[in-house]
Amino acid sequence: MIAVPAGDVTLSDRRTSRSWRVDVDAFEIAATPLTQSEYAEITGEWPGATRGASLPVEGVSWWDAITFCNNMSEQAGLAAVYNIVGDDVTWDTAADGYRLPTEAEWERACRAGTTGPRHGPLDEIAWYRQNSDGRPHEVGAKQPNAWGLHDTLGNVWEWCWDLYDPEVYGSYRVLRGGGWFDEHWSCRASARRRSHPTYRIDDVGFRVARG
Repeated sequence: MIAVPAGDVTLSDRRTSRSWRVDVDAFEIAATPLTQSEYAEITGEWPGATRGASLPVEGVSWWDAITFCNNMSEQAGLAAVYNIVGDDVTWDTAADGYRLPTEAEWERACRAGTTGPRHGPLDEIAWYRQNSDGRPHEVGAKQPNAWGLHDTLGNVWEWCWDLYDPEVYGSYRVLRGGGWFDEHWSCRASARRRSHPTYRIDDVGFRVARG
């Protein structure tokens, strides 16, 4: 886990031409997206289209991700963050367990103090359409950002906690980071995508956070 200092970040949405500033408290986030072996260790399951212990887990829904976080917390002796009752989920902010990052936390961790679209040359930091050979790759193989995070751009999109735009898209949740099949313009620190929380897609995974 990487310690991310408190700070602020300005989020933006190209669809609505809107931007907004968010203060972010200090937190911890995994250095890489969750791997298939890490997912299997907690759940006993190997979802996704391409098998590999060190490949990022993919083909997991937002609901799969938050359930995993709770199970990981319980196995580590930590308090589960998410209270799940049927189709309703709430976040216990006092709990010390694992969780998904918020969208603002994700972008602050991805940027690592930078202000441009990317923290380095894309081919050096990300797997995307032009260099991925049409498949995901083992996590951590590309150069990290200044705070030690790998694969924040490319490889797999990552689920965040936040609703995307509930007035327009209802329960759709935010995805960040770009994936192995995306063109370069989708692999930017500010790029946003949305998906229904029940959908399982072969270029979508997640990384865990705490704090």
